[in-house]
Amino acid sequence: MKRFHVHLSVDDLGQSIGFYSKLFGQEPTVARSDYAKWMLEDPRVNFAISVRGHAPGVNHFGFQAGDADELQGLKQRAEAAAGDAVLNQGETACCYARSDKHWTVDP
Repeated sequence: MKRFHVHLSVDDLGQSIGFYSKLFGQEPTVARSDYAKWMLEDPRVNFAISVRGHAPGVNHFGFQAGDADELQGLKQRAEAAAGDAVLNQGETACCYARSDKHWTVDP
Protein backbone atom coordinates (compact mmCIF):
# COMPACT_ATOMS: atom_id res chain seq x y z
CA MET A 1 0.00 0.00 0.00
CA LYS A 2 1.38 3.40 -0.97
CA ARG A 3 2.25 6.06 1.57
CA PHE A 4 2.58 9.80 0.88
CA HIS A 5 6.03 11.23 1.67
CA VAL A 6 6.77 14.80 2.78
CA HIS A 7 10.29 16.04 3.54
CA LEU A 8 10.80 19.50 5.02
CA SER A 9 14.02 21.38 5.64
CA VAL A 10 14.07 23.07 9.05
CA ASP A 11 16.35 25.52 10.86
CA ASP A 12 16.33 23.94 14.32
CA LEU A 13 15.97 20.15 14.34
CA GLY A 14 15.43 19.82 18.10
CA GLN A 15 12.73 22.47 18.20
CA SER A 16 11.02 20.95 15.16
CA ILE A 17 11.18 17.42 16.59
CA GLY A 18 9.44 18.71 19.72
CA PHE A 19 6.78 20.49 17.67
CA TYR A 20 6.00 17.59 15.32
CA SER A 21 6.12 14.99 18.12
CA LYS A 22 3.41 16.91 19.94
CA LEU A 23 1.46 17.54 16.73
CA PHE A 24 1.54 13.86 15.71
CA GLY A 25 1.21 12.49 19.25
CA GLN A 26 4.31 10.31 18.88
CA GLU A 27 8.09 10.48 18.85
CA PRO A 28 10.00 10.07 15.57
CA THR A 29 10.44 6.56 14.18
CA VAL A 30 13.99 7.52 13.17
CA ALA A 31 16.10 10.30 14.73
CA ARG A 32 19.65 11.22 13.71
CA SER A 33 21.80 14.30 14.29
CA ASP A 34 20.54 15.94 11.08
CA TYR A 35 17.27 14.08 10.36
CA ALA A 36 14.02 12.78 11.88
CA LYS A 37 11.16 10.75 10.41
CA TRP A 38 7.65 9.81 11.53
CA MET A 39 5.86 6.87 9.89
CA LEU A 40 2.26 7.85 10.49
CA GLU A 41 -0.64 5.44 9.96
CA ASP A 42 -3.53 7.90 10.07
CA PRO A 43 -3.04 9.50 7.64
CA ARG A 44 -0.52 7.17 5.96
CA VAL A 45 2.39 9.60 5.69
CA ASN A 46 6.17 9.23 5.80
CA PHE A 47 6.97 12.67 7.25
CA ALA A 48 10.63 13.68 7.46
CA ILE A 49 12.56 16.78 8.49
CA SER A 50 16.23 17.61 8.19
CA VAL A 51 18.87 20.29 8.61
CA ARG A 52 21.19 19.75 5.64
CA GLY A 53 21.96 23.19 4.27
CA HIS A 54 18.71 23.73 2.35
CA ALA A 55 16.49 26.75 2.90
CA PRO A 56 13.67 26.04 5.37
CA GLY A 57 10.50 24.77 3.70
CA VAL A 58 9.54 21.96 1.37
CA ASN A 59 12.49 19.78 0.39
CA HIS A 60 10.46 17.25 -1.63
CA PHE A 61 7.19 15.32 -1.87
CA GLY A 62 6.78 11.76 -3.03
CA PHE A 63 5.14 8.38 -2.75
CA GLN A 64 6.55 5.41 -0.92
CA ALA A 65 5.61 2.14 -2.62
CA GLY A 66 4.90 -1.05 -0.72
CA ASP A 67 6.44 -3.35 -3.33
CA ALA A 68 8.14 -3.45 -6.74
CA ASP A 69 4.84 -3.56 -8.68
CA GLU A 70 3.56 -0.42 -6.93
CA LEU A 71 6.88 1.30 -7.58
CA GLN A 72 6.69 0.40 -11.28
CA GLY A 73 3.14 1.80 -11.42
CA LEU A 74 4.26 5.04 -9.81
CA LYS A 75 7.18 5.27 -12.24
CA GLN A 76 4.82 4.83 -15.18
CA ARG A 77 2.59 7.63 -13.86
CA ALA A 78 5.61 9.90 -13.46
CA GLU A 79 6.69 9.13 -17.03
CA ALA A 80 3.17 9.85 -18.31
CA ALA A 81 3.22 13.20 -16.50
CA ALA A 82 6.83 14.25 -17.07
CA GLY A 83 8.09 12.25 -20.08
CA ASP A 84 11.88 12.40 -20.29
CA ALA A 85 12.10 14.46 -17.09
CA VAL A 86 12.07 11.33 -14.89
CA LEU A 87 15.40 10.49 -13.28
CA ASN A 88 15.71 6.74 -12.71
CA GLN A 89 18.10 6.71 -9.80
CA GLY A 90 17.73 3.00 -9.04
CA GLU A 91 18.88 1.67 -5.68
CA THR A 92 20.39 4.44 -3.62
CA ALA A 93 20.93 5.54 -0.03
CA CYS A 94 18.71 8.43 0.98
CA CYS A 95 17.56 9.56 4.41
CA TYR A 96 19.37 6.68 6.14
CA ALA A 97 17.59 4.05 4.03
CA ARG A 98 18.44 2.09 0.89
CA SER A 99 15.70 1.93 -1.73
CA ASP A 100 14.92 2.30 -5.43
CA LYS A 101 14.09 5.88 -6.43
CA HIS A 102 12.60 7.67 -9.41
CA TRP A 103 12.47 11.48 -9.37
CA THR A 104 10.75 14.15 -11.40
CA VAL A 105 10.01 17.85 -11.06
CA ASP A 106 6.62 19.44 -11.64
CA PRO A 107 6.38 22.13 -14.34
